[in-house]
Amino acid sequence: MNMNAGVEVLLAEPRGFCAGVDRAIEIVERALAKFGAPIYVRHEIVHNTYVVNDLKAKGAIFIEELDDVPAGATLVFSAHGVSRAVQQEAAARGFQIFDATCPLVTKVHVEVAKLAKEGYEFIMIGHKGHPEVEGTMGQLDSGIHLVEDVADVACIQPAQTAKLAVVTQTTLSVDDAAAIATAIKTRFSNVREPKQQDICYATQNRQDAVKLMSPQVDVVVVVGSPTSSNSNRLAEVARKLGTPGYMVDSADELQPQWFEGCSRVGLTAGASAPEILVTQVIERLKALGAVSVQRMAGDPESVKFPLPKGLRLNQNEEDQAKE
Repeated sequence: MNMNAGVEVLLAEPRGFCAGVDRAIEIVERALAKFGAPIYVRHEIVHNTYVVNDLKAKGAIFIEELDDVPAGATLVFSAHGVSRAVQQEAAARGFQIFDATCPLVTKVHVEVAKLAKEGYEFIMIGHKGHPEVEGTMGQLDSGIHLVEDVADVACIQPAQTAKLAVVTQTTLSVDDAAAIATAIKTRFSNVREPKQQDICYATQNRQDAVKLMSPQVDVVVVVGSPTSSNSNRLAEVARKLGTPGYMVDSADELQPQWFEGCSRVGLTAGASAPEILVTQVIERLKALGAVSVQRMAGDPESVKFPLPKGLRLNQNEEDQAKE
């Protein structure tokens, strides 16, 4: 590989796990420690191959359909949230349920339920087929319209426009969502916008870090799985600023030709990617010729979310969960 001599890796701050992902993984690990394997998880707990494989090895079974969960089992809902239909079906089947939905996604669900009672219809900005979008849209039987881009805004036909509210997927591109929200406001001038934007603090912070980093580097590498919305957005943010951006699920996906003639490589990780993968990418970059790692200045995140009741462990179980 023809990295320039003395290549430096610039490490984004913040990067990697957010509070919602931390909590979701801990819920599965504690359930395994407390109740023993198998623990069933509806959908990938978070969108990361390494995390999912690690939990599978510990005894988690990932399913999409509740038909695949045996009677009497313990079931965890993924961090992305689920529709009311899934919640109701799981409750009717009598599973022991732990909900690992990120509290910032739950906040959107609560807002939808509250405003629907007041007679609102909704426009949701998000990616069709993403489990978070299916979960949020599935809070209601009807009256929620999905837009993926500015062009979609012209096509939706709400039944009424007097009471219309916008909600968004939490892991979108901040800039793209703002452009779509502007188009919505232009077409429906009295639309109600969220008091605090639905895009979560971690998504915003990681995108801001990449915006700062991109002009300082020749290429940006994002550690994240192909299914991870927020990781994909990080690579997009870099590319929009004119810096090549690549996403890798693991260190062995790095391509030497990406770094030809580079003297500085930017490195970040999506909110569902563990730090061990970042460490492995740094080792691989060093093997390819990088000589130093510099961390960007950035404020550490201090957000923590409480665990659901019923997952507090005794000392013996605590030790098992840490193993």
